[in-house]
Amino acid sequence: MGGATTMKSLASFASSFALFSCVFTVANATNSKLRFGPQSINLWRLDARERVLLAAHPAVSPLVLQDTSNIGLSALPTASSQKPVEFPEQHFIQPIDHHNHTAGTFGQRYWVNTRHYISGSGGPVIVLDGGETSGEERIPFLDTGIVDMLAKATGGVGVVLEHRYYGKSIPVSDFSTDNLRWLNNDQAAADSANFMANVKFYGIDEDLTAPNVPWIYYGGSYAGARSAHMKILYPELVFGAVASSAVTHATLSNWEYYEVIRQAADPNCTAHIENTVKTLDILLEIPYLNPYVKALFGLQDLKHDDDFMSVIETPLGNWQAKNWDPAVGSQKFDEFCETLNKPIFGATDISALPVGHEDRLLSLPGGHRIDFSILNYAQYIREGLVKRCLNVDMTVEECFGTYNDTVFMETAINQDWRLWTFQVCTEWGYFFTAPPDPEYPRIVSKLMTMDYATKICQQAFPPGKYFVVPPLPNITAVNALGDFAIATDRLAFIDGDVDPWKPCTPHSAHADDREDTILRPFKLIPGGVHHYDENGLRNITDEPLEIQKIHYEIINFVLKWLEDFEA
Repeated sequence: MGGATTMKSLASFASSFALFSCVFTVANATNSKLRFGPQSINLWRLDARERVLLAAHPAVSPLVLQDTSNIGLSALPTASSQKPVEFPEQHFIQPIDHHNHTAGTFGQRYWVNTRHYISGSGGPVIVLDGGETSGEERIPFLDTGIVDMLAKATGGVGVVLEHRYYGKSIPVSDFSTDNLRWLNNDQAAADSANFMANVKFYGIDEDLTAPNVPWIYYGGSYAGARSAHMKILYPELVFGAVASSAVTHATLSNWEYYEVIRQAADPNCTAHIENTVKTLDILLEIPYLNPYVKALFGLQDLKHDDDFMSVIETPLGNWQAKNWDPAVGSQKFDEFCETLNKPIFGATDISALPVGHEDRLLSLPGGHRIDFSILNYAQYIREGLVKRCLNVDMTVEECFGTYNDTVFMETAINQDWRLWTFQVCTEWGYFFTAPPDPEYPRIVSKLMTMDYATKICQQAFPPGKYFVVPPLPNITAVNALGDFAIATDRLAFIDGDVDPWKPCTPHSAHADDREDTILRPFKLIPGGVHHYDENGLRNITDEPLEIQKIHYEIINFVLKWLEDFEA
């Protein structure tokens, strides 16, 4: 395309933006769950503001609260109902610092299911690690999920153990850098070990501590990695462990997360996303068009191009929230894809526009073009995200900007976004970026760099008196425990084959193949996303066949393990 022709087309395109912005509408635009990437903290703050306003004006508030999820690895599944009164919260006293008991103590919450326990049987105890969220969100797994299933099958006791600093197991008065120094892998593992070796269950006179009875440790996602690590670190206490979607490989750049989505989602949808992202990356570099591009998405007042493109990627986080049970999972990603495919003016392709609109097809260098999916994408962002800023009287920059350091410095304990962020910045990594090869197909912008993803670590955690967040996380602290190759007897790995976290698990394409055995189960759920085996139905036969299968397999190998237990 010649220079003069290109500029003429760009000018025509700029004016077209205004036309499409005015006339394009989608009824009942969906509200996305967005707890993902550099915008996760901004969306946490926006959610919090909406809740405050809704509580203050419940009868007249125009707000529709978004689905909630966690900033960390295990966004879903979480609680789908109120916790049953059958499981009252209890507290176990833990030292804040297992290496220096003068630092004080705190109460670690836990919940117990004894409905299936056979008195005098000597266990087992099935403990579910709460991971990077409130333990209350794991209680459904104690009631109808994997913990109840295993307790029922074994005549054992089920437990949900809340992770230090999360929920109400808070050992400090605020979440400053210094006060977060005890939030690490070593201290959290010591909590679990201390609990297993010393807990006394209310209403049960028998000694059910480890290693006197078999303990089966279960976790999903980050907690799945912890489950595997507990079996390695404390083999004398952990008789068996089931690690679901266990991210045992810590990495700095987690670009392969997006690659799983790109490969697994509907090809038409990912083609639309690829085209949108590449086209926007090109147009943002053209000064004349830059403001028009942002205006189409309602983000013309967002100062930085990388902030703009990080907002564009937020719907991708909804893939992780899929679940086989619609009462637990989210359909937001599928709804997003449906939105991208919607026609305009009765046409499904720009070349099919009504007479008078044919000139609005814009060819760009590299074979990219503007099509309806970009306009639909823009509408999705405007209706699902930008409108929320207007509803709570915030500017777009206040909502989605990430360069104002002061908004990330609040350390009160209600700022629980700081917890997983701190763990990411100190030991776990998993920064979401574009692929390292600029020619590789991608569904996120080339502006999603390591510099952009990691700047929150310095913004949120200035150096303290006793602790300084490193320039990059010490991922060796995780990988030294086994990485992709982590293995031992009575340690099971359960993964989903379209889980975006699979590249960080022992089922990764970078890991060696393994045999699936009773002593070392190694199972992949077809069509499974994130810890698909953790939730369940009260009647297991009501579950989809592939979920029934994995649940029966877990029950079977745990029963086989227990045959070998010797007190």
